[in-house]
Amino acid sequence: MKKAILLAAVALGVCTSQAQVTDAGNKFSDNWSFTLKGGGVFAKKTVTGEDFLKTGRGIVGAEIRKQVTPTFGIGVEGEWSVNTSSWTGVKSGNVFDHQYVGAFGAINLMNLFASYTGAPRVFEIEAVAGAGWLHSYYPHTQCIHDGNSFATKVGLNLNFNLGEAKAWTFSLKPALLWNMNGDVSLDKISTLGYDSHYNVNYMYFELQAGITYHFKNSNGTHHFALVRPFDQAEIDALNGQINALRGDMEACGASNAALLAQLADLQAQLDACNRRPKEVQQVIKNLDNIRYVFFNVNSSYIQANQQPEIAMTAEQLKANPNANVLVEGYASKDGSKAFNQKLSERRAEAVKKALVNDYGIAADRVKAEGLGVTEVFNKLDWNRMAKMTVNE
Repeated sequence: MKKAILLAAVALGVCTSQAQVTDAGNKFSDNWSFTLKGGGVFAKKTVTGEDFLKTGRGIVGAEIRKQVTPTFGIGVEGEWSVNTSSWTGVKSGNVFDHQYVGAFGAINLMNLFASYTGAPRVFEIEAVAGAGWLHSYYPHTQCIHDGNSFATKVGLNLNFNLGEAKAWTFSLKPALLWNMNGDVSLDKISTLGYDSHYNVNYMYFELQAGITYHFKNSNGTHHFALVRPFDQAEIDALNGQINALRGDMEACGASNAALLAQLADLQAQLDACNRRPKEVQQVIKNLDNIRYVFFNVNSSYIQANQQPEIAMTAEQLKANPNANVLVEGYASKDGSKAFNQKLSERRAEAVKKALVNDYGIAADRVKAEGLGVTEVFNKLDWNRMAKMTVNE
């Protein structure tokens, strides 16, 4: 009994210390699991004199468990041994001749000594201790009553946590179970020694394998998730940032109000402009301002019959000292694009040279540029020309 009390005190201390850790997923509905297990159970010594291995029989069981902290968990379990031999000299007529139902606490030694890392390790070791009710089934036809005893249990869980989510655990579960005392009378005879306390002769060794499913938690995982605690300095810094952002937001609100006012003013000005009567400007196009000089195929030479057009343009420029002329050279589609571009430039320069050299027009009043192929005129030959536009 002292051992059980000591284990309970250790478990309580571990639970208290782990409670100081802040974890995500620690609601009452979180961190529940269900285990199915099975294996063998052996008696240290029996009244029949059978050796250790001959007392072995199958055992099956189940556990329901709540993990209180990453280190400490509590649960209930039930186990039933298969009736293949006798430990007491009297063989039961049932399929299961013994059952154990109890509560237990488990301490994760890895998390206890190395702290919890935020997820279960691939391999972990747990120390388990519990107590419960041990029941033996005897054939009533022989006037033997079923036995009931208080029992304690200690053991280890060698856990292999499977998968990335760690939702499943495979375990090896060696354990020792003691029949502490009992009301398992054989016609009220107590020669079986069930009144012993932690007597090695009434200790049973269990070796089971179990598979456990961990139900999903409110944090979206199948286990605890660590939440990093913030110290007061970090909290104060975050509050300072929040206050600064609130100030920025208020400044943005004031700036936004000013921009909205400016926008309203501009909209009013635009509406006023739209309400003004439109001023109609009459533009008269003087066709005398445009003249053409035509060229032969692949030529930039100005023929005599084209000189009158250049002369009239020169007279117009002399009559209007503020006027200037734009000479635009063109070509037809004959030849390559690059060749026609050069040809159009030569034609424009030829007209400019004539205006400057032959008619005394200042060179800065004449702008010449070649524009390549054009389709101003439907007739192909007419597009071999230079166009003079006088701007007054």
